[in-house]
Amino acid sequence: MSKPKPEIKKEVVPMPKQDPEERTRNFNEVAQGYTVEQVVAEAERCLQCVKAPCVQGCPVEVDIPAFIQLIKEKRFAEAIRKVKEKNSLPAICGRVCPQEEQCQASCTMGKIGDPVSIGRLERFVSDWERERGLQITEKPDTTGKRVAIVGAGPAGLTVAANLAKLGHGVMVFEALHKPGGVLIYGIPEFRLPKKIVEAEAEYIKKLGVTMKMNALIGRLYTIGELLDRFDAAFIGTGAGLPRFMRIPGENLCGVYSANEFLIRVNLMKAYDFPRCDTPIFVGEKVAVIGGGNTAMDSTRCALRLGAKEVKIVYRRSRAEMPTRAEEVENAEEEGVVLEFLTNPRRFIGNERGWVKAMECIRMRLGEPDASGRRRPVPIEGSEFTMDVDTVIIAIGRTPNPIIQQTTKGLQVTKWGTIVTDENGKTSIQGVYAGGDIVTGQATVISAMGAGKKAAKAIHEYLMSKK
Repeated sequence: MSKPKPEIKKEVVPMPKQDPEERTRNFNEVAQGYTVEQVVAEAERCLQCVKAPCVQGCPVEVDIPAFIQLIKEKRFAEAIRKVKEKNSLPAICGRVCPQEEQCQASCTMGKIGDPVSIGRLERFVSDWERERGLQITEKPDTTGKRVAIVGAGPAGLTVAANLAKLGHGVMVFEALHKPGGVLIYGIPEFRLPKKIVEAEAEYIKKLGVTMKMNALIGRLYTIGELLDRFDAAFIGTGAGLPRFMRIPGENLCGVYSANEFLIRVNLMKAYDFPRCDTPIFVGEKVAVIGGGNTAMDSTRCALRLGAKEVKIVYRRSRAEMPTRAEEVENAEEEGVVLEFLTNPRRFIGNERGWVKAMECIRMRLGEPDASGRRRPVPIEGSEFTMDVDTVIIAIGRTPNPIIQQTTKGLQVTKWGTIVTDENGKTSIQGVYAGGDIVTGQATVISAMGAGKKAAKAIHEYLMSKK
């Protein structure tokens, strides 16, 4: 007589998180992580599909069913080793990657209930390993080849780790004083603690990667000069240049780009003033322009810095917001007000040159534009004024043009992004690129996926080079 099949739990195991009232008074991580009992219970929901559509949805192709099965058996050390076969930054991906649009979107369980929380499972095993001391992959024999990586963001760190595991000598050049790129300057402590980024960077260093900080390529060296010293180069400098609205009053005091605001708060630790010597002014009424993850991060930082009223001002509706649903939920729990179908027309200052108000206009949604989202159209006669003390503009970022301007023969688009083939190869032999510098502003995991492809192509190029 066959055994009855165990009942499949359709609902996801919720992850504990800080109470909204408590967390708006600190910068500690909101999501608390699974316990052993919770992680095993969530792993047991995995159906272990033969075709594993979740793997097809993962940009770095982690063997998801295999590592989840190991979690189910409480073989956590083996589970993290399985993840790290494909992903060198699992603690980061487990926290900030939009799994709901990628691996979890393809999860078979999602057809009958909640998809398996793959990101939370990945986070658990990576945290479990870090708390017990990182395990270092054995280094292969050296190939004698050397590669320069420009930018220590998610794309650059992925390329560096993958090439080091293949035996190549790797040196990373980073313009800032810490590795991590957008991970270190753009994502707040309460979503991605900096000790996590530092630990992942240390793991990559222990693979044999050398990191040179405060090294702005295009000024310190050009790409051409790097090629005189290295056999190949990878450009992963991201999209760190803020976009502005180009409307009257943007130069008033109290109007920040999200880049400046988040760099001051995160990298320069303004949230810990006066112990850290970077003050930042945040008034009582804050408006954040935009609807992406950067806008959400800015609003939630402003609340924690003492703002009494924080609004997201977004020209489309909730359905068109590119931010993660989880981040919208967290922001609303914390008291952020979402002002949809609203667009600023100008900023109004006081006699001292500080912003005091924002003239806005109501919008309606028209036909879809090039992004596939319905285009916002102004409604005549719907202008109104909103009182503000601080404005944060979070409408996107573009690539810094220094490398493009100092590299002869490098093909770029009219938007300043670098042109590559599907494997990251640029118009210059031996030079590859990937991440936001190629696609424009995108996700951490998509940059890592591009880095993985580029590392494979660079390895093949190096091994074929005489």
